[in-house]
Amino acid sequence: MDEPRTPVDRTEEEWRERLTPEEYAVLREGATERPWSGEYVSTTVSGVYRCRACGAELFRSKEKFESHCGWPSFYDPADSSAVTLHEDRSLGMIRTEVRCARCASHLGHVFHGEGYPTPTDDRYCINSIALTLEADGPVA
Repeated sequence: MDEPRTPVDRTEEEWRERLTPEEYAVLREGATERPWSGEYVSTTVSGVYRCRACGAELFRSKEKFESHCGWPSFYDPADSSAVTLHEDRSLGMIRTEVRCARCASHLGHVFHGEGYPTPTDDRYCINSIALTLEADGPVA
């Protein structure tokens, strides 16, 4: 499924009509789902992870790894232009927020540093509710 790369511009009312209250809270208001509660935390299904709000390709299963943090983790986005990074000073700390580059929806946070078992030393900690998985084949 190829999606247009043009930005998605909807009013907050349109987003509320399109998303469930839980999806809206995370994607549009920057909330975080409870750890270990998301449907993609432990999945090993091969495929493409897309933005639940606009369908943009964000991550691929081959970059997903088990970080034991309670949220799906990836070491790299599908394409460097798929996400944007923003300083987040909420909760009394400085973090790097990850947003969908196409619709500006909040996805989660990226953490940098040694200690992650990844080729990039990055952990994109993403809310399951911000994603949909397009499987490569039948799901067992």
